[in-house]
Amino acid sequence: MASTFLQKDFSSAGNRKIFTFSTWYKFTTGDAAGNHVIFSAGSASNNYCQLRIRSNDFIQLEDETASGVNCSIYTSALFRDPTAWSHLVLRVDTTQGTAADRVRFYKDGVLLSTGGGSQPGQNTDLQMNNNIGHAVGTLWRGSNSGGEYEGYLAQTIFCDGQTLAPTSFGQYDSNGVWTPISSPSVTYGSNGFRMDYKGSGTSANSSGFGADTSGNDNHFATTNFSTNGNNVKDAPVNNFATINTLATEATVSEGGLKSTTGNSRRMGGPSTLGVRKGKWYMEYKITDINSINMTVGVGNDQGVLFSDFREGVDWWNASNSYAYENSGNKRSTGVNASYGATYTTGDIIGIALDMDNRKLYFSKNGTFQDSGNPASGASGTGAAFTLTENLFNKPLTYFFAWGDTSSAAGCTVEANFGNPSFTIASGNADANGYGNFEYAVPSGYYALCTKNLAQYGG
Repeated sequence: MASTFLQKDFSSAGNRKIFTFSTWYKFTTGDAAGNHVIFSAGSASNNYCQLRIRSNDFIQLEDETASGVNCSIYTSALFRDPTAWSHLVLRVDTTQGTAADRVRFYKDGVLLSTGGGSQPGQNTDLQMNNNIGHAVGTLWRGSNSGGEYEGYLAQTIFCDGQTLAPTSFGQYDSNGVWTPISSPSVTYGSNGFRMDYKGSGTSANSSGFGADTSGNDNHFATTNFSTNGNNVKDAPVNNFATINTLATEATVSEGGLKSTTGNSRRMGGPSTLGVRKGKWYMEYKITDINSINMTVGVGNDQGVLFSDFREGVDWWNASNSYAYENSGNKRSTGVNASYGATYTTGDIIGIALDMDNRKLYFSKNGTFQDSGNPASGASGTGAAFTLTENLFNKPLTYFFAWGDTSSAAGCTVEANFGNPSFTIASGNADANGYGNFEYAVPSGYYALCTKNLAQYGG
C-alpha cells in the first residue's frame, strides 16, 4: 500500500513549550512490528519530534535536535487493542517545575503512568509547533521518513499555547463510556487546527480530508487519499468490526480490513466483534486467490478460533465451525458436502448469519446459494448450515473468519463489515442506515457495528 498521510509546512513558529494534541484512534495493527507515527514535525534526520506507537506497543513522545535528545518519554501502558476506538491526549507544558508534569499522556480521559525515558528539561522548546513541516500519519523529517500509522483517526485537534485536560475534548455518556464532544470549545492558537476527515472537496475547504475546520485555515495537504478507501463509516460513536490482528499471523493492512496469508499461515483472521443473537451481514472480496483453495465462514469462541489461532491452524475443521470453500463445497467439522458455485479472484462472497434461528447463508456476487432465503426465519430455506447453539453448556459466540486451506503463500481477501476498503459500485446500507455494501443487505439483517449490537446483539 502506498504511504497515506497529511502534511503541512508552518511558516512561523507557535508556542513550542505549551501545546495540546488530541485525537480519536483505532489502532488496527495490534502487537505491531515497526513504529506507527500519529503526529510529527521535522526538518532533518536529526531535527524532529514524533508522537508514535512504538514496536513494543507503548506510546512515546520523542524530540531530537543536532545537540541531542531533548525528550524521550513513554507510557507504561501498552496499546494493542485492535477492536475499539480510544481517545489519546498529549499534554505538553515544559514550563512546569515538576518534571512529571511537562509531558502527560491520557487515554479515554485517564492520566497514564510513564514507563521510563526522559522528560524534557524545564522551558525546553520542542520541535513540534516550530516553523517546519508537520505530518499526521507518518514521520516527517523534511520529507516522508516512514513509520506510517496503520489504523483509523477521527477528530484530530492541535491547540497552540494551550495545555488542556481531556475533558476539553471528551466526556462520559450515561453508560459511563468516554465519548467525543462533537464541537469542543477550545482556543486553537495561531498554529492550531482541527481535522474532521470529511473526505469530499479539497483540503482547503471544510470538506477535505486535510481541511482545518477550526477557522484558522491551517489546511494539510493529502498524499494517496481516496474518498472510498480512506473515508469510512467506522467512527468513535459507532465502532465497526475489522479483522482481529491479534488472532492471525496473516499480513493485515488497510485499516484491519485486508489480509494476506503466508506459507503455513492459513488463518486470514476472525472479526474483532462476535455475536450471540441478532441477524448479521458482511462481505468478503476475493482480491487474489492465487490458485489456492480457500474458505470463508464463521467460527466460535470455544473452538480452535481463539484457543489456537496462529500459524498452521485449520479453523474450518474445528468443532462447530462452518465454511464455504472456493470449490463450491461447504464444510463443517472437517466434513465436505456439495453446496454452491465455485468462486475466484474478483468475486464477492456475502455471509448472512441468523443467530436468532441459528441459520447461515452464503451468496456469490449477490446471489444466495442453494436458493437460500435469509429472511425465511426458522424454516431456514436454503440455509447452508444450522449452527450449534451451546457447547459444554455455554452459549457460543460466533465470529466471521476466512483462511486458505494450503501451506502455500498468498491468498488476499478484503473484509467488508459495512466499512469497506475496496471500491463499492452500488452502495447498500442496512435498515438502520449503517454500512456500505456492494449488494443489498437481506431484510432484517444488519452491519456488524456497536450501534447495531447494542440494539440487536448480545
